[in-house]
Amino acid sequence: MVYGAVNLSLNPLLIMATALLYAGQGAQKVGMGKSLYEASSIARGLYDEANTLLGWDLANISFEGPEEELTQTKVCQPALFIHGMALHAILSEQGKLNDVSLALGLSLGELTAYCAAGVYDFATGLRIVAERDALMQEACEQTSGGMAAIIGESREAVGELWAEFDVEAANFNAPGQIIISGEKTKVASAVDAGKARGMKRVIPLKVAGAYHSRLMEPAR
Repeated sequence: MVYGAVNLSLNPLLIMATALLYAGQGAQKVGMGKSLYEASSIARGLYDEANTLLGWDLANISFEGPEEELTQTKVCQPALFIHGMALHAILSEQGKLNDVSLALGLSLGELTAYCAAGVYDFATGLRIVAERDALMQEACEQTSGGMAAIIGESREAVGELWAEFDVEAANFNAPGQIIISGEKTKVASAVDAGKARGMKRVIPLKVAGAYHSRLMEPAR
């Protein structure tokens, strides 16, 4: 994932640095965090605190689903945030994060990275996430959006596709991995066209909206 280039080879102090990388929407899966909750008192404490702060049972939706509910922006974002922070707390307790120098994330994962870096505490971070996801949920409900990953193709080839079908490049995750975002029907048409043109990996994403596109303007 690209967040602004950092050439580690130029700084000998960073060559052996350990970095934490946190996921954004699309990485969710029913059952996420359940084994952590069952095995760790720290994880249980965070999930229980989250349920209290949010006023609804996030843990149950994370662990049991249904998938359609977990995919909703207002559920998915705090679920990923808490899962990331539970992992962080467990690894920290085990003394496995003593050499961490960097924390970064994609989209929602940026907020998890800030919390892991100590910019704010868990409760403050969860409140920020809850406000963000509420605004984005409203934007999702005002529009019908989708996203897709195109893997193994050049930026030029994908650029022709998003221009033709009036969608946007949402993320340049890595060389050869580009995410497009926009109106659901247009994304679907772009996916079909990409496959027809011989693009082998054009994958619709399990998300509730067109994130990182103009359809999120109401949230901004």
